[in-house]
Amino acid sequence: MSIGLERLLKHMAWANQLTIKHLATLPEDALKSFATNPEWFVAEITHHIIDSADAYAFRITGKRPEVPGEAIQEIEKIADLEALAKQAAAIDAALLESAKLDDELLEFKNYSGNLVKRWRSTILSQSIHHATEHRAQIASALEAKGFKPVNLDDLDLWSYEISNG
Repeated sequence: MSIGLERLLKHMAWANQLTIKHLATLPEDALKSFATNPEWFVAEITHHIIDSADAYAFRITGKRPEVPGEAIQEIEKIADLEALAKQAAAIDAALLESAKLDDELLEFKNYSGNLVKRWRSTILSQSIHHATEHRAQIASALEAKGFKPVNLDDLDLWSYEISNG
C-alpha cells in the first residue's frame, strides 16, 4: 500500500467537524472573538476555512462540490453552524474523493488574474495545511477574549488515530 493524502484529508474533515461542534457550545459573543485583528474574528475564520476548501475542490476538479441547502455566506449566529457543518462535510468529502485523481499539473487564473500552475497534490496538501492553520487562529482568538478555546491537542493526528483507528 502506498502512502497518500487520504488519511490526512479524513483527519482534516474530522477536526473541522469537532471545531464547529465546539463553537456551537459557546455563547454567541464568542463568534466575534479575535486575537489581534478585529476584522479577522472566529466566525469569519470558520467560514473562510470552509469557503476556501470549496475553492480548492473547484481548482482540483473544475466543479463546485454539491452542498446541502443554501451555501452559508456569513456566520452570524450559533445556529448557522449546523448548516456550515453539513456543508463542510460535503466539501471535505469532495476533497477526499479528489485524492483518487491522478496528480496533474493544473493551470488556472488566480484571484489576481495571474495564470498559475499547481500540482493537484499541492492544492490538496494546501487545503489540509490551510484548515490546520486557521483552527489554531480560532483557538487563539477564543482564548484572547476569555472563551474556552478549541483544544488543539484534542484535534491532532494522534487523537484522530485513537478515535478512528
